[in-house]
Amino acid sequence: QVQLVESGGGLVQPGGSLRLSCAASGSIFSISAMGWYRQAPGKQRDLVARITSGSTPIYADSVKGRFTIARDNAKNTVYLQMNNLKPEDTAVYSCNARVTSTSRSTMDYWGKGTLVTVSS
Repeated sequence: QVQLVESGGGLVQPGGSLRLSCAASGSIFSISAMGWYRQAPGKQRDLVARITSGSTPIYADSVKGRFTIARDNAKNTVYLQMNNLKPEDTAVYSCNARVTSTSRSTMDYWGKGTLVTVSS
């Protein structure tokens, strides 16, 4: 079994910053890509940022220049630094990881999500 646990969400004013963390644990052999997705009320879940095992990042156009994704492979952890937050960034942010387990099966795992609210 593999678990992903997010932390760092909360309420922030427009223009503020938050840092999200997601730690993977369990029967992990290796992790390839890790990423963050978000879902606003009444909308579909969209990619925010994704990072490969070699730390090559991709970003949604809406967050380029404001958000930075990074990972610590030794800790099986991915981070999302969010700066200059806007009200439209309000959403539940979920972590995703493509994990090869110790049994050598590969699948995508999801965290339960953390709420980010940007409001004055």
